[in-house]
This record gives sequence, C-alpha cells and structure tokens, in this order.
Amino acid sequence: MRRSLAATRRALSTTPSKRRVNAHHVPDSRHAAPLASRDNQFNPSRVSAEHWSEEPWAPSAVRAAQSNHVMATWGSGSSASALPLIVKSEGVYLYDADGKQYLDWTSQAVCSNLGHTVPEAVQRAVATQLATLPYVYSGLGMTEVRCRLAQLMSEILPSGLTGLLFPCGGAEANEAAVRLARRYTGKHKVLTHYRSYHGGTSATLAATGDFRRCFDEPAGATGFVHTHSPLPYLFEWGADEESASRVALAALEEQILAEGPQTIAALMFESVVGSGGVLVHPRGYVQGAKALCEKYNILYIADEVMVGFGRTGTLWGFQQYAGVVPDIVTSAKGLSGAFLPLACVAVSEPIQRHFDSHPLGWGATYHAHPVALACGYEVVKHTLRAGLVERAKAFEPQMVAGMQRLLVAHPCVRQARAVGLFGCLDLVGRDGQLLQRLEGPPAPEAAELKAAMLREGLIGLFRPPHLHCAPPLVISEVELDDGFERLHRALTQLDQRLGL
Repeated sequence: MRRSLAATRRALSTTPSKRRVNAHHVPDSRHAAPLASRDNQFNPSRVSAEHWSEEPWAPSAVRAAQSNHVMATWGSGSSASALPLIVKSEGVYLYDADGKQYLDWTSQAVCSNLGHTVPEAVQRAVATQLATLPYVYSGLGMTEVRCRLAQLMSEILPSGLTGLLFPCGGAEANEAAVRLARRYTGKHKVLTHYRSYHGGTSATLAATGDFRRCFDEPAGATGFVHTHSPLPYLFEWGADEESASRVALAALEEQILAEGPQTIAALMFESVVGSGGVLVHPRGYVQGAKALCEKYNILYIADEVMVGFGRTGTLWGFQQYAGVVPDIVTSAKGLSGAFLPLACVAVSEPIQRHFDSHPLGWGATYHAHPVALACGYEVVKHTLRAGLVERAKAFEPQMVAGMQRLLVAHPCVRQARAVGLFGCLDLVGRDGQLLQRLEGPPAPEAAELKAAMLREGLIGLFRPPHLHCAPPLVISEVELDDGFERLHRALTQLDQRLGL
C-alpha cells in the first residue's frame, strides 16, 4: 500500500542526518584556519551615491575610477592613461569629453564597418527582440532569428557551406572551428602561419604565429604548428608572385609530410592577413594550399574574422582567390558592425551532417544570443542593401592613391598596401630599419606618432611598425581624403622627430 503524504513526511523527518539536506552548514570555528580579515560580506554603505544618479559623471570622476579600478588588455595599465575619454560617436567620427572630434581611421579594431550611427532597422530589431524574447539558452530552445540568420548566411556563402554556429567573438569562433576540425577528423594538429593572429584565448593564442602567442606559450594549448607564409619579413621565396607561391607551397607540402598528414586536422589561414600587415597572399598560393588539403585529407579553415563582410571589396576575403571554397569559415567583427558581440562559424555540409549523429562538443552560455542575432541579421541585410561591399571595392583606387602619396611624401614610410578599404603602412626609423619590431620594446618615436595622430584628430590601430588604414565602409570620398591629410600631418611630425 502506498504511504500517505503525511506518513512520507514523518519518515523523512526521522531520516538519519547523513541523508538530510542542509540549507546551510556552519563549520566548527575551532578548526578553522585563522584569517587576516573576516569582513567578506556585502556592505551597502560602500556603494557610492553617484551610481543611483542618472546624471553623467564629471570627466575627473571617470578618470579617477579608471585610475583606481580599470585594467588595460594587451598593454600595460599605465598605457591606458593616454587614451581619450570618448563620450559620443556619429558617422565616422568620435568625440571626447572636451568636444574634440576624431576620425575613426581603422573602424576601431577593424569592426565598426557601418560607422557609429546605428541604422534604424537595427535599432528596431534589437529593441523588439529585447521586449519579446531577450534570451534563450541555445541548448534549451530554438529561436526564429537564429534560423533566419543561419539561412541568410548559408545563402551569402558559397553553396555547400550549410551549417552555422554563432559564438560571441572571433577568438571563440576560431576555438569552435578548431574543435570541430579535430572532432570531425580525429586528428590533432593545426597548421597556421607565423604572420598571423587568431584570437586572445589560450587555444587561439597558441594558433597565433606572431609575438602575442608568447603571452600564454609556457602553459598554452598544444597541437599547433607554425609555418612561414609566402610573405616573410626577412627573405623572399621568389622574385615574382608565381615563383614565391611555388616555392612556399613546396615548403608547406614538405612540412605536412614531415609532421605526418595523418596527424593534421586542418590548415587555418587568414584569408588576408589583418593585424600582421594587410597581406594579400600571392597568386596561386591559397589555391595551392587548398589543393594540398584535398590531397592529404586535411580541412581548410578560412579565418575571416577581420576581413569578412566586405572589408576587402569582396564579401569574403577568400573570394580574392578564384575557386577557393573553405571547409570551415569563421567571421565576426563586420557581422554585427560591432554594435553587439557576435561571430559565426560556417561548415560544409559533410561536416554538418556528421554532427547530426555525433555530439559537437562545443558550446557557450551566450552562443546564438537572440538579441545579438537580431542585430546581426539586420546588419547583414543593411550591408547588402546599401551595397557596402561594392562601395569598398569602388574606394580601392582612392585608397591606393592616398597610400601612394604618403609613401612618396614621407621617408618614414617604407611600404604601403591596400585592398578595398583595408590598408597598411610599414614605418621605418632613421636607420631605414623597421621603426619597431612587433614584439617591442616600445619605441619612443612610436608613442610620439600616436600622440600626433590624436592631436590631428585621427584615432585608430597603430601596432608599430604597422599603421593600419581601414575606415568604416560608409566613409565618403571627402572624409577619406581628410583622413589621409590628417595622417600626412602626423607623419610629417614623425619625419621631423627622426630627422629624415
């Protein structure tokens, strides 16, 4: 006979203590280790009154909070003290607390493709999503906007790339891509270029080839093998593009054989090397690398985090190389115009179908966040409707001409490159050598050029010796010329400082 509810309760109340659920356990203080301070409780009186006011803080209060509590990222904390306090943005401009205007010369971190005025359709979509369904964990429920964006992405990618994930940022997307490649192939190694950057997490820093991998290298992730790209710093593979590609590909194949193709899950290359200097691979190299992948049963991952969504004058950076269709594509930045954190990973149909019956083995709390997806969906549509890809291509001659003028006018500029609205200058010192190696130590002249750019109202990425030129895709001809003129004035100050 089934016991009554009352009887069950009585039985539970007499259950031995070892089976009892304790709401709170207080340890015997006699056995507790002495502590320097036991004041670990929340104290409401410590919360400043300013937090409950809707009035903006005075710049001095903001700077005090920065000095006392804000940490920098890649650089030292003291380096952040020179950053302008930005309070407003519009179009291709930002404004600091003193009202000074800055032209955004690199779309922040090459991500604010639409500038700083949010299209009304994006604002409406985000507000509607927040009001109706602000969050669903992607493993517990499906949302319409996730399916919409996935379908749209599959339609603007080459046919055959059918499966989509939506992480929060580029590093997370590359982490997911590597995990997918390893689980799909059952192999571990991933080959990347020395001149590359793939993200700031442990695995993506291990994949990164440039100096930033050293920040985590002593205890970093394993399985990443670096190879020289066809565009090294100190030597040339050949006198022209064809010979350079041929020799670099022969070296790559020999390295694949030395590592063992049976151990290599993927090659992961930036379609156009971004923070490493805006490098378009020479003719035939990417096609040859993809052919080696097919020959040795290796996946090809195209890292499009920086160059996807029109930056180079093609929708995807890999479209700079005729006939190349990657097995996996990662992108971020331009997907949401940096209005909200969002990235994507696209995989070929065979990979997608494999994981229909196998656990993918990757996930994140904010994967496929509905509000970010609503933002990305409208940003992609705006990018297509406004013809921003074609616009970037149309601006390429003006970009090349502007870069050429700087190259001719300034002895401190050794080389200039541009594709679409993506360019970079290589700067040198008085000895004709690079102004500063990427890995430092910091050159005083580099710090002075950064200050000169800010004085001229130009803000953007400058990672010596590389000075990037990558304004928002919505920039006008007049604004682009103005940006080059501001940079010309700043570089003139560097020439004078160097005595050139």
